[in-house]
Amino acid sequence: MPETTPLIKAALNLRVGAGFDVYGEKMTDNEKRFIKSIFSGDSSGHDYYHTIRVYKLATKIAKQENADVKTVRLAALLHDVDDIKLSPDTYATKKNAVDFMTINKIDGKRIEAVCKIIDEVSFAGADSVVPDTIEGKCVQDADRLDAIGAIGIARTLAYGGSRGRKIYDPEIKPKMGMNKEEYRNNQDSTSINHFYEKLLLLKDMMNTTEGKKLAEHRQVVMQEFLNEFMLEWEGKM
Repeated sequence: MPETTPLIKAALNLRVGAGFDVYGEKMTDNEKRFIKSIFSGDSSGHDYYHTIRVYKLATKIAKQENADVKTVRLAALLHDVDDIKLSPDTYATKKNAVDFMTINKIDGKRIEAVCKIIDEVSFAGADSVVPDTIEGKCVQDADRLDAIGAIGIARTLAYGGSRGRKIYDPEIKPKMGMNKEEYRNNQDSTSINHFYEKLLLLKDMMNTTEGKKLAEHRQVVMQEFLNEFMLEWEGKM
């Protein structure tokens, strides 16, 4: 049997006593503590509260789309636990997600479905994929919604700061149309460029009716922020 990681030990400990209901109507206190134990030290915007927001948004969208809410909630809960930026050693195997689901007695078919959603959810530039299932589309839309709007602005600046990026430099132009590898290796960009390289593109990449509706307002919020930013940058306001 493979060695039990600290992450999985945390999951085991949280199951004792109150139970661990990944299928509940709302995220349980145990589930919240589990996610918090993984992301407690994160300051890049991929934190505990990001998972909470994606979970809530994905649930809302799933109900509107008549998707399998159980699968959507589980995928939303685990969508970042093996993220390449946060856990590169488990990214390919989805070990953290698989171990968590196995410990909590999730059936093999659902584990496979959740892992497929996790693989499909991330933005990958021109190589981004549209999930095959409505459940995957719900989770992808929820994750992308949390990347835009007021929350998206805050997360972009937090992530840029955590990676030592400049806020803005007019000499550094946005790189448009990047593929997956180019996007992941684009380390010399700026936080403002990120809006043009990714965030402003997401509204038109939404899959679901509810996702598209929610994205409209968040798009306006970002555009207004960028307009104000440039006016202040140039000393006009």
